[in-house]
Amino acid sequence: MYTDGRVDATVARLEASGKTYEQEGALWLATTSYGDDKDRVMRKSDGGYTYFVPDVAYHVTKWERGFKRVINVQGGDHHSTITRVRAGLQAMGLGIPAGYPEYVLHKMVTVMRGGEEVKISKRAGDYVTIRELVDEAGRDAVRYFLVLRKADTEFVFDIDLARSQSDENPVYYVQYAHARMCSVLRQAGMAPAEAIDALAGADTARLTSPFEDALLRRLADFPGELAIAARDAAPHQLTSYLKELAREFHSYYNAERFLVDDEALKRARLALVVATGQVLKNGLAVLGISAPLQM
Repeated sequence: MYTDGRVDATVARLEASGKTYEQEGALWLATTSYGDDKDRVMRKSDGGYTYFVPDVAYHVTKWERGFKRVINVQGGDHHSTITRVRAGLQAMGLGIPAGYPEYVLHKMVTVMRGGEEVKISKRAGDYVTIRELVDEAGRDAVRYFLVLRKADTEFVFDIDLARSQSDENPVYYVQYAHARMCSVLRQAGMAPAEAIDALAGADTARLTSPFEDALLRRLADFPGELAIAARDAAPHQLTSYLKELAREFHSYYNAERFLVDDEALKRARLALVVATGQVLKNGLAVLGISAPLQM
């Protein structure tokens, strides 16, 4: 039996709300009043609580501590708990909205190496831990790859790809764009940390090539893409954006010269390079991923 006083207090409040009843020696919550397909047992006849009751108590605590938006990241097999937890919270009479908390349910991840599924863990037996993935592929790759696609889609984590230094590796591709930006600045005799101030006032009207136009438009999309990712709890929105921004920058790098004789044009192009690097760095920071100065 659970002995946490918060769980007992939550059950007592639900009983006081009039949304519970006893039947066959068990205490039931009328979850059908909140969209569930049937009422659910809260306290079994042996006195033990069912598994969703501590979740209700936990989220009551969250709400009362001022967390008005809560996002639970769980496996897809937890889908059945959503309705009953939300029902319990609404029945508390605390004004908790029907969609609280939010849920992001993930499909299982298949780990591959050399074209074959692998089981890395010797201790756990039949699954791979995040720590083991980090040891194999590195923190940045693990963080990027695990938010690369929508949570509800099947996903294969290819260790060989995550460790490769190639354009096919999406995290390497994005990080390399930032490192290239730093390389351009070094060639121009500028320290990356000082370049923003050094290039203040650059005449960006000189940026007229198709590559510059495409890059400028992509940079302008960043605030909106970030807002959508936050609103929808969809970090894959940001990884997709960063990959497209890196693609635009790599194309620009291959098509144009930055250190030209025309000083005004050079400063304008370097300013665009710096702006791109800053957005790449900001986007990676949101994901907890580093932006290397060189690779």
